[in-house]
Amino acid sequence: MGCCESSFLQEPIPDKDHHHGQNHLHPTNGTATTGGEGAGGVPAFSEFSLSDLKAATSNFSSDFIVSESGEKAPNVVYKGRLQNRRWIAVKKFTKMAWPDPKQFADEAWGVGKLRHKRLANLIGYCCDGDERLLVAEYMPNDTLAKHLFHWENQTIEWAMRLRVALYIAEALDYCSTEGRPLYHDLNAYRVLFDEIGDPRLSCFGLMKNSRDGKSYSTNLAYTPPEYLRNGRVTPESVIFSFGTVLLDLLSGKHIPPSHALDMIRGKNILLLMDSHLEGNFSTEEATVVFDLASRCLQYEPRERPNIKDLVATLAPLQNKPDVPSYVMLGIPKHEEAPPTPQHPLSPMGDACSRMDLTAIHQILVMTHYKDDEGTNELSFQEWTQQMRDMLEARKRGDLAFRDKDFRAAIDCYSQFIDVGTMVSPTVYARRSLCHLLCDQPDAALRDAMQAQCVYPDWSTAFYMQAVALAKLDMHKDAADMLNEAASLEEKRQRGGRGS
Repeated sequence: MGCCESSFLQEPIPDKDHHHGQNHLHPTNGTATTGGEGAGGVPAFSEFSLSDLKAATSNFSSDFIVSESGEKAPNVVYKGRLQNRRWIAVKKFTKMAWPDPKQFADEAWGVGKLRHKRLANLIGYCCDGDERLLVAEYMPNDTLAKHLFHWENQTIEWAMRLRVALYIAEALDYCSTEGRPLYHDLNAYRVLFDEIGDPRLSCFGLMKNSRDGKSYSTNLAYTPPEYLRNGRVTPESVIFSFGTVLLDLLSGKHIPPSHALDMIRGKNILLLMDSHLEGNFSTEEATVVFDLASRCLQYEPRERPNIKDLVATLAPLQNKPDVPSYVMLGIPKHEEAPPTPQHPLSPMGDACSRMDLTAIHQILVMTHYKDDEGTNELSFQEWTQQMRDMLEARKRGDLAFRDKDFRAAIDCYSQFIDVGTMVSPTVYARRSLCHLLCDQPDAALRDAMQAQCVYPDWSTAFYMQAVALAKLDMHKDAADMLNEAASLEEKRQRGGRGS
């Protein structure tokens, strides 16, 4: 039960029969999975039941819709949360968009074999009656369209735009290498940002939109000319669409390619650049990207570059390789909560699994000192000489803790602890939370460990260690602690001492 013991916890995947008896996925360049958790914690592809997805999305509640067009979109996308607490994105097709369930399943399995860090990977599907649903990794930080066209606090800086272009080119290159060169309706809404702000390409565009083969839902001005002629998507069509995304990144606007090409030919490149960048970009780099966009948007498909050319052109332009994407996007750093343990969770366990420090504070205030009983045996002399001052310091700490003056609480609890006559696991737990709320996870972990030393079977001490470890990015150890705590609570409910 030590703090640094850990066990690898795999999130369970819905236990379904694989499609057509398939029971494995073929590894590709070290990125695919062979069952259970794969590279980067991505589950192996599987079939979900409709009840799984109804539960995850609160019966497809409109509150869970994340599609840019909301309920007006022809195929609505919901966010959801599985029982193992994994967030997912669920694309729900219109009734009978795929009338043949085998065709839908075959297409989904083909896309589901892909696994790459530049993709929002497809992790499952559902065929139930007329229902056709796809399940993918959930990307919590909006779309490129949102960050480029509808931003609130800051626009995307130049270096981040170059990173987006490269990462999406790398995603397309991987898909092409794995035999999936066609991407339908590539645009700024298909580029998503993950929990650390890295751009990913939505896997949904790797499947046709519907049985009629319709592949472009955007304005015809942005559609590859050959698609308008024959209705077919080719690898060259994907390159054309990539060119429109480059224009979006350069201009910060959705400019029709024909208009942009006229300006590029007229050497009016600077007029096309996003004014919100306020000149904070390299003209030389912008010229290279404009030239690449111009080649992608050529009328004749054979005159466009191939995907390898895109990566080769964009890779040398990356100029902030060590700066995390979340910094450049101006979003908070993601803090991963420990996975839900296998044991039932109490309110304290649930709050710790969610890293909800406010809820933990409320629980510790309500619990007070009921768990300290029996942890101290003092002589009458010790009681009379020192107890009054100690209890006064603790009382001041409790008042500060209740009023959320956490730095004052740390000072008062430290006075209580430093005397050393009376040892209270609750004081250590409270001071641990105060340290967490003051962004001092190392000190928080030390206090939680001290609480465990005083009271070895106290679940709260393990819960506080779990939160501190997660704050320190030691997620496997945090998960181990969370399971230990939940196990202790379960024993207590069966009659043992602990809380």
